Amino acid sequence: MTENKPEQVAKDLAVTIDYKLTIDGEIIDSSEEDGPLDYLHGHENIIPGLERELTGMKIGEQKNVTVAPEDGYGTVDEEAMLEVPRSEFPNEVPLEIGIELEVTDQEGDMLFATIVEVGNKTVKLDTNHPLAGKALNFDVTVVDLREASEEEIAHGHVHTGHHHH
Repeated sequence: MTENKPEQVAKDLAVTIDYKLTIDGEIIDSSEEDGPLDYLHGHENIIPGLERELTGMKIGEQKNVTVAPEDGYGTVDEEAMLEVPRSEFPNEVPLEIGIELEVTDQEGDMLFATIVEVGNKTVKLDTNHPLAGKALNFDVTVVDLREASEEEIAHGHVHTGHHHH
């Protein structure tokens, strides 16, 4: 039985892409290391600016996309600076400037935070994404397309053998 392969990237398709992300001419991330990325199109699995540009691309098509900060990891937000009492940090966390942590905010969302200042009683965290305020340059190729299963669409992401955690 031959499945009719989707011809171009559209909502609710499982898309496999090869990509290279460069910022200021430096390669930040690339599928050469982790293998191609599978994602469910139209479900904000990937940053909005890239998802929008991928719409309508065909298998084997390659594109260079520059994503503005607003469509990527957001602009730098001064209010994203948090002062946290030292007592809230587990002992195993080294309190040094530049250390990156994962913290949970009041809503229970995971935030990445970088220690920017260490005081006697409080630690100042910058919860802006490290890539906030940066234009992202993607070199992206659509490797494969398939119809997503109902379960995948219900869950809002693809189910593959490997997950990036």
